[in-house]
Amino acid sequence: MQVVVIDYGMGNLQSVLRAFEECGADVIISDQPASLKTASHIVLPGVGAFSDAMNQIHAMGWHDAIRHEAIQSHVPLLGICLGMQLLADTGCEGGQTQGLGLVPGTVQKLVPDTPQTHIPHVGWNEFHRVQDHPLFEGIADGTDFYFVHSYHFKPASGQHAIGSTPYCGGFVSAVQSDNIFGVQFHPEKSHRPGFRIIENFLNIN
Repeated sequence: MQVVVIDYGMGNLQSVLRAFEECGADVIISDQPASLKTASHIVLPGVGAFSDAMNQIHAMGWHDAIRHEAIQSHVPLLGICLGMQLLADTGCEGGQTQGLGLVPGTVQKLVPDTPQTHIPHVGWNEFHRVQDHPLFEGIADGTDFYFVHSYHFKPASGQHAIGSTPYCGGFVSAVQSDNIFGVQFHPEKSHRPGFRIIENFLNIN
């Protein structure tokens, strides 16, 4: 097993690396798109703005490589936080921008539903299954995970929503399309439940 964590210049790469190593994975951080050809699993992390991230992904040659390995080679891919959002068709942060187009949907700004609701959404919050999925094996419904974000993924179809979180009226916090997965929270910062998500992802092939 070879896990490749994509380095496109925007992400908390070392904490992701350590978490996957702790879960028993042979993992590398790579800024070379050709490295995906050896990957059994791909991780797309991210911190920052959607438009900046997509500019970096195009500039460094990741766009076509990611799509090829995910679609043609069927390699399991996990997007984390901004990495999940980049799986969408489009995002509006930093101006309307085309995403990777791997999970149909758009990324929109969170809208507070009460005067006490703060944006960005930072801290621990509940995760609820929308659909049963191997990614959540051993995770109790309502488990808390750690979030840091101002935007959310709105899938084009409900079939791609596999988890939700009750904030700003509720938002989709996990998506899936075939071998492609995304979580809005940070599993690497979410203690044992987050590590269980990582272990479950590694067991998908």
